Amino acid sequence: MIRKCLESETDVICEIINDASIAYKNQIPADRWKEPYMPMSELLHEIGQGVDFYCYEDDDRILGVMGIQSVQDVKLIRHAYVRTKSRKGGIGTQLLHFLTENQEKPILIGTWKAATWAIDFYRKNGFRLTSEEEKNVLLKKYWDIPERQVETSIVLTNQ
Repeated sequence: MIRKCLESETDVICEIINDASIAYKNQIPADRWKEPYMPMSELLHEIGQGVDFYCYEDDDRILGVMGIQSVQDVKLIRHAYVRTKSRKGGIGTQLLHFLTENQEKPILIGTWKAATWAIDFYRKNGFRLTSEEEKNVLLKKYWDIPERQVETSIVLTNQ
């Protein structure tokens, strides 16, 4: 079942993000990696900035989370993670489809250039890579991230 996360579930959201993000270790630039990958304070900041988290739940256990954020004239898919032990079961696909169906605004997704598995996942689900020039414009317009992260990221769109 997919549902909106409750305010009381921030610990579980943070746990899933930090479990699943281990896939980035030794893949993304070392100066972009930190442990924990997303501290609770950062998660709460993201929620405060309007990221709404949804979860995939099975047998009363949350197995995956994905956020969506309305920014200006687009929707951003943010922080999409599935527990390491629950990967490859279609959970991410179900969450992505749930959050993107019937959206009237264009949808953008940012991820690390080195996360080829994530890029392949989004492309398989109908998103296309933007050009380097377009990526730079989009990341600076819709995200609040350091220049180094802009350099090491890509953007996909459903348009």
